[in-house]
Amino acid sequence: MSSHSDALALVADDMQQVDLKMQATGEVFAPLAGAINLLLASGGKRLRPALALLVSRLYPQAELERVISLAAAVEMLHSATLVHDDVIDGSLLRRGQATLNASWSQGATILAGDFVFARAAFFAAETDNIRVMKIFSQTLMTIVEGELRQLYALRHWSQPRDAYYQRIYGKTAALFAAATEAAAVLGHAPEEQIDLLRDYGYNVGMAFQIMDDILDFVGDPGKVGKPVGGDLRQGAVTLPVFHYLQMHPEALQIMQTSGNGHDSGNLLGQLISDIAQSPAIDATRREAEQFIEAAKACLAPWPPGQHRQALLDLADYVVARSL
Repeated sequence: MSSHSDALALVADDMQQVDLKMQATGEVFAPLAGAINLLLASGGKRLRPALALLVSRLYPQAELERVISLAAAVEMLHSATLVHDDVIDGSLLRRGQATLNASWSQGATILAGDFVFARAAFFAAETDNIRVMKIFSQTLMTIVEGELRQLYALRHWSQPRDAYYQRIYGKTAALFAAATEAAAVLGHAPEEQIDLLRDYGYNVGMAFQIMDDILDFVGDPGKVGKPVGGDLRQGAVTLPVFHYLQMHPEALQIMQTSGNGHDSGNLLGQLISDIAQSPAIDATRREAEQFIEAAKACLAPWPPGQHRQALLDLADYVVARSL
C-alpha cells in the first residue's frame, strides 16, 4: 500500500460518513438527486475533505460531527464548481463520463450547480461556527472571482506570470486553504497554528493546480479526461506555457494567430507537442515541488505522529500523481 493510500486509510471511516451526508435522498427533486449522486459517484480523489479530516485529528478536542459537516461542505463546494465549470467550458465529458451539461439544458445545469452550492453552505452552517461560515463565504467569493479572472484572461497571451498565480489561487488553492484552516478552527487551535495550517493548504493547493497544468500537456488523455493541450487550445496561459515562452519567445506569434484554438490547428498542435517535450515541463514541476516543500515546512512545529505524517505524505502525493 502506498503512503498516499495509508494516509487516506486513517480517515476512511470518517470519509464514509462524509459520503453518506453528501448523498441526495428522497426529499430532493428526483432528477436533481440523481444528478448529484451521479456527480459524487463519478470519482475524484476526495483530497480536500481528507485534508480537513486529517488536520482535525491533530486536535482531540475537535467534535467529529462538526468536522464531518465541514468536510462535506468542502467537497460539495468543489463539486458545485465542477458543474459550473462544465457549463463555462462546454464540457461534455469529465473523468471519462458524460457531464450533466451533456444531457441537461444550460439553464438547468446552472440551477443544479446553484443547488449544490447551497447544499455546501448548509453543511458549513451545520458546524455552528461563525468563523467557519465566514471562511466558507470568503472562499466562495474567491473561487467565483478566480473563475471570472480566468475567463477574462483567455487569449491574453502576453499577460504577466503573477496573473497566473492569482488565478490558480482563486480556482484551486483557496479551497484547499479553507479546508485546512477551518478544520484547525474547529479544533480550537492557537492562532499561529491556524495560520500555519492554512498556509499548508494553500501551498498544497497551488502545487495541485500546477501539476494539473503539467498533466494537461503530458498526461494520459484517457485518465485526465480531456485532450492533451486542451487548456492552451481554449486560450488559457498556464505555467508550462510561461516557461516555454521564456525559452522560445517566437512561439508567441503562433499563439496569437491561433484564433479560436482550432484555426492554425496544425501549428498549435505542434506547439503543444513541443511544450510537452521541452524543459518547460521540468521547470514547472520544480515550482510545484517548491510549493510542496513550503507546505511541509508549515508542519514543522508538530511532533512526529501518524496524522502529521499523513499530511506530509499527501503533500508528496500531489507532485507524484499522474492524474
